[in-house]
Amino acid sequence: MEEKLSIKVNVADRYYPLKIDRMEEEKIRKAAKLINEKVFLYKQRYSDKDAQDFLAMAALQFVIRNIELEEKLDHSDLLEELKDLNRELDDILVSRKTNVL
Repeated sequence: MEEKLSIKVNVADRYYPLKIDRMEEEKIRKAAKLINEKVFLYKQRYSDKDAQDFLAMAALQFVIRNIELEEKLDHSDLLEELKDLNRELDDILVSRKTNVL
């Protein structure tokens, strides 16, 4: 069993201690970097807001993007249609084979 790695991640100028699997470190650091970049962009645009507002807007933007990607990847309807077509083709092939014999 792999031992957990202790790291500190900076998100919006705050450090958060985490215990993670070593394999997750790069992904977590990349996520924190993306959040910080988005927060920085909001800081530049809206000087009258606070860090909580920037984090909320960044989170909203990332979740919207995640939902869009999930919708693109949701092929369950397509998969069912392909299964139906495959059954129909099998039926046609079986009936043709029976008619030839």
